[in-house]
Amino acid sequence: MTKRLLSLSICVLLGGCAVGPDYHRPDAPVPERFLRATTDHAPLPDAADDAFWNRFGDPTLTALVTDALGANHDLGVALARYDAANALLREAGFDRFPTVTASGSASQQRLSTDQALGFPRSQRGYAAGVDASWELDVFGRVRRSLEASRADTAASAHDVAALQVVVVAETARTYMQLRGAQERLRIARDNVARQKDTLDLVQASLDAGRGTPFDTSRAQAQYDTSQSTIPLLERDIALAEHRLAVLTGRPPEALVERLDAPAPLPAVPESIDPGTPGSLLRRRPDIAAAESRLHAATANVGVATADLFPTFSLGGAFGAQTNKGGSLASAASLTSAVVLGIDWSFLDVGRVRARIEASRADARGMLEAYQGAVLGALEETENALTSFDRIREQDRRLADAARGREEAARIARQRYEAGAIGLLELLDAERDLLTAQDAHADARTRSATAAVALYQALAGGWPAADPRMVAQAGSP
Repeated sequence: MTKRLLSLSICVLLGGCAVGPDYHRPDAPVPERFLRATTDHAPLPDAADDAFWNRFGDPTLTALVTDALGANHDLGVALARYDAANALLREAGFDRFPTVTASGSASQQRLSTDQALGFPRSQRGYAAGVDASWELDVFGRVRRSLEASRADTAASAHDVAALQVVVVAETARTYMQLRGAQERLRIARDNVARQKDTLDLVQASLDAGRGTPFDTSRAQAQYDTSQSTIPLLERDIALAEHRLAVLTGRPPEALVERLDAPAPLPAVPESIDPGTPGSLLRRRPDIAAAESRLHAATANVGVATADLFPTFSLGGAFGAQTNKGGSLASAASLTSAVVLGIDWSFLDVGRVRARIEASRADARGMLEAYQGAVLGALEETENALTSFDRIREQDRRLADAARGREEAARIARQRYEAGAIGLLELLDAERDLLTAQDAHADARTRSATAAVALYQALAGGWPAADPRMVAQAGSP
């Protein structure tokens, strides 16, 4: 009889099928090329090549990014969530196998005379055994549940990768802003020094009886106005230093001494190849996470659908019972049982169908989220391409303007000292020089941050994910 039950169970299990829809990657119609891409871009590095921040050639930036990837607390939280999801996946994997428990007991009791019915009133009992139970996955409830858990774990892994992109991009962007603010501060101080020379020259003319108090007041006002920009730039530098420290897992003041020494803005690549929209969708971890969640939601439809059908379980027990401790191993004490169980709540169909409809609605929502993520990635990349190209063009034009204003200011000072022009023309030339140089430094900073934003949108050239984050991890 036992052999027949086992044979029947195996046949039922092998003949079973997983109910519910099978997952298929949804179609995501994308254009063949990016509208804003140009044809003279440098090739985008492969994922195995150096990470993008190395292309800026700045060792300090590289060190900061490495620190952020290893010590950022937001990344630590995301990795902990992945570890929890992976542990739950391992737990779900054990549902494919029988649950085996062992037990043993020893008892002694003294019965009343009426209870003993002529037998000895003191009785002892000994028992030991092994029990096993196994849900036969006839309709795929366990398989669909494991499929959903595996997809959820993959989504958590992709979430960590997506957060890596965000943390690295913010680190690089903040570093660019720091170096840009330091460059603007240098320009402001140079112009303040130049305007101080002008003020001294005007004061000397007044002392010699050739100038007027009006000229001195005007030169003093421009000098003070230029000085007023310095505290704000110093504030921007401090905020960037504090932010970089926190991004790398340090107290806000930890990097002040290290980063206070001015350094030039890193060189910005002339062009960046975005590849094709299709390759973008394969690289973006946020899209992969959205697809994994769609996969999990699809599998959960099968989990809910399986409740429409009966659940088959196979149970067995083997052990020994005796009232003599030394005879547990004797053949006369052995016991065994095999049970094939069926559990079917066929009168609860209304609740089951409601759960199925809810899971289908959740899957539809995840499909919308996936399609929205695809469109959002395409929009972000097109916007980043547009910003990078236009800001680079503005940068080049402002560089020409700054060189022209510098030459004009030099000539104006010479002409003023020769008495060919008045003080007003000199002050205008120096004010225009400060404006042009500051605008150029700001454009260079925005060019660098635009390059970072484009790399972030493309999600290319990133380091390998944590070795623990494997989509198929969690098998027992």
